[in-house]
Amino acid sequence: MKKVERINIIMRYINNRSHFTISEIMQEFNISRSTAIRDIREIEAMGMPLVAEVGRDGGYFVMNNSVLPTVRFTDNEVKALFIAFMATRNQQLPYLKSRQSLAEKLLGLISENQQDDLVLLNQILFFEGTNPNNPDLLELSDLPHPMLEKLIQLLLLDRHLLITIEEEKMIKSFPIYLLNLYNQKSLWLIDGLDIKEEKREIYQVDHLINVEPFPMKKRLNKKKILEKLSSQEGEINLVLELGPKAISQFRKYHPLNVSISYTNPYQTTAILKTFINVNISEELTEMTNWLSFLGGDIKVREVPKEVLEVLQERLFLYCP
Repeated sequence: MKKVERINIIMRYINNRSHFTISEIMQEFNISRSTAIRDIREIEAMGMPLVAEVGRDGGYFVMNNSVLPTVRFTDNEVKALFIAFMATRNQQLPYLKSRQSLAEKLLGLISENQQDDLVLLNQILFFEGTNPNNPDLLELSDLPHPMLEKLIQLLLLDRHLLITIEEEKMIKSFPIYLLNLYNQKSLWLIDGLDIKEEKREIYQVDHLINVEPFPMKKRLNKKKILEKLSSQEGEINLVLELGPKAISQFRKYHPLNVSISYTNPYQTTAILKTFINVNISEELTEMTNWLSFLGGDIKVREVPKEVLEVLQERLFLYCP
């Protein structure tokens, strides 16, 4: 990112916040402390009224908190927003009704020539999940499970939840501490700690019947939650070296709890380290399926014998 572009974005960033620190600027824009300080001084010299707060938790705030002119989108920014809308069709995202009104407002902000460009883009750009017979941007029928938006609204207030789910015609309610809410294979999933059982579990949002805040008196504090999660983490028993083809497959899909560390600046080689609980048959099956999906561009440093046996059995079955 060029310096002028970075400073403009930093100005927007700090103008939209009641308070900010040098550390936040460093982390948000991936710059050094000295660069962040120089940028802040340049922004002050341009006339933005920043007030410094002294103290251990000190930082800055903008005196009037809104000194920049009304936002105007460039031609490329309009196209970027439009393409982002297109790419997320048929993905059961929350707030889709709001997305339709946003799209209408976006179209109303731009010129007729820009509108013609967007119509053309809508005709020629197809993404995964697009129905070619009905590719209209404003035809939004991919609504998510009705409990998803309620769940997100509660999460904005608190992660301690009392959920009620129905599985195999059985209904049960229990408290959880929600760790992550994520979408995988077109399903919305809750990664949470079952507070009663003190066990980390995955729940499908589609199985939710009700969700509500958990009573304050019965909650665990965050320190205890982290301790329980830490005690459940297994020692790493799968270590792989990934080549470029395997990295490409990894980017297409990987389990939530699996990450890689790149070993060169071009991101063409990486190391994968994780734990597979071979005593849980579902996890063993899922992970061996996924390792097969990664393909042959991997080198195995360490692997549980149970996983190796399943993979060897598959190779034997696949061989003519």
